[in-house]
Amino acid sequence: MDTWETTDLVRAAQAGNRDAFGLLVRRFEPGVFGTAVRRLRNRTEAAELTQDVFVQAFRKLGQLREPQRFAGWLKRITIRLAINRAVRRPPEFAHDPALLGSRNCPKATPLDALLTGERADQLRVGLRRLRELDRKTLLAFYFEGQSLVEMSDRFSSPIGTIKRRLHTARIRLREVLSQLQPA
Repeated sequence: MDTWETTDLVRAAQAGNRDAFGLLVRRFEPGVFGTAVRRLRNRTEAAELTQDVFVQAFRKLGQLREPQRFAGWLKRITIRLAINRAVRRPPEFAHDPALLGSRNCPKATPLDALLTGERADQLRVGLRRLRELDRKTLLAFYFEGQSLVEMSDRFSSPIGTIKRRLHTARIRLREVLSQLQPA
């Protein structure tokens, strides 16, 4: 795949040429789908995710500052959306009655539900105790699903600074949460 040609297509698509974006989709769709299948292990979900990736890429194409990095940028979008989808989807269950009957799965007890609720409460308290910048950084990345590039634009900071802030905020949150744990 000729990088120069891809760069030209990206620039044309950024200028509003939908045909150029269509060519980019045709060129990169197999790679995006392959990455999605490897991440999700489900061809149907991977096909849906592939569409979502290109919709998001189309919407955010104006934010791509270096058109020659389109392939890597697209892969990051694919991986981020795959992670989000995998985390948010319900667990898959076997539909074969023979398999279901042969498994001894422990049922969630009221204690399990209580512990899960307590962990969520501790996380909320921990986030509230952080400095505002740490809290906003963690919320943007983990709860709003923003990419490093989007966060860089939002916080008017270089990507390296955003990475450092995430690292520091995670350490501070871990310290706060450890103080909330009963002795």
